[in-house]
Amino acid sequence: MAFPQQVRIVEVGPRDGLQNEPGPIIPTETKVTLINRLAEAGVRHIEAASFVSPKWVPQMGDATAVMAGIDRRAGVTYSALTPNVKGLEGAIAAKASEVAVFSAASEAFTQKNINCSIAESLERFVPLIEQARDAGIRVRGYVSTVLGCPYQGEIDPAQVAAVSRELIDMGCYEVSLGDTIGTGTPLKAKKMLEVVAKEVAMDRLAAHFHDTYGQALANLYAVLEEGIAVIDSSTAGLGGCPYAKGASGNVATEDVLYLLQGLGIETGIDLQAVVDTGHWITRELGRHNGSKVALALGECRR
Repeated sequence: MAFPQQVRIVEVGPRDGLQNEPGPIIPTETKVTLINRLAEAGVRHIEAASFVSPKWVPQMGDATAVMAGIDRRAGVTYSALTPNVKGLEGAIAAKASEVAVFSAASEAFTQKNINCSIAESLERFVPLIEQARDAGIRVRGYVSTVLGCPYQGEIDPAQVAAVSRELIDMGCYEVSLGDTIGTGTPLKAKKMLEVVAKEVAMDRLAAHFHDTYGQALANLYAVLEEGIAVIDSSTAGLGGCPYAKGASGNVATEDVLYLLQGLGIETGIDLQAVVDTGHWITRELGRHNGSKVALALGECRR
């Protein structure tokens, strides 16, 4: 199978990358600057905020202020995670371009994560998706633990396919397949995708791979060969999973861009501008830059 000519990068750093950041609350201004810099670099799809209870995710407590503070660019999608109708209402009021809902392919993970079964989690989304559709807002779906679960171990690809199909049937325009703990390998990723693609068209699927075992780029190469043309990534590899012991975080946007450039695949994104942004945000957070490409290229101070 030929590689796609173009790939859409969904930058999840401002939400998935920052939501579990330990320590003091990250200033709203820092989040806004991160989002603006990514848009300036050519990123056209940015997950900007999460409308969840500040009690559970304190770092996302200023979602409304973040959405109000960004300089909105034409052609850029600014999305928000909305676990329930209350979150959706907040996202609509904040003028989010689109919203996202999440479930998992593992019953054990769903119980540990959101305290309900997969079926119950999906049932909760019915009124949310209907309300979003009435408001003219697209809904993206996430399926976690598609290549392994910290509690359940191996995951049957048929279960991934069933949950993905359910989200599409409910009204999600796209489903992002998440290797939440990063245990996947290229062959495993291909086999999972083959099963899912029998239920959901390839052009409605995305890959969201974590790099815990250093396999994310290899796994992305494998699914690109199968026809995946949407990749979720996080600048400087920010993020992780609080429910998965040792999960190091998302694959770095810089590393994905370098891979895609080497394959001659267009993204419309300025790699060096993203590298510079990654160096800046990790300085702001006082943490290590998780992108090998960023460390190799260095920062271009402008």
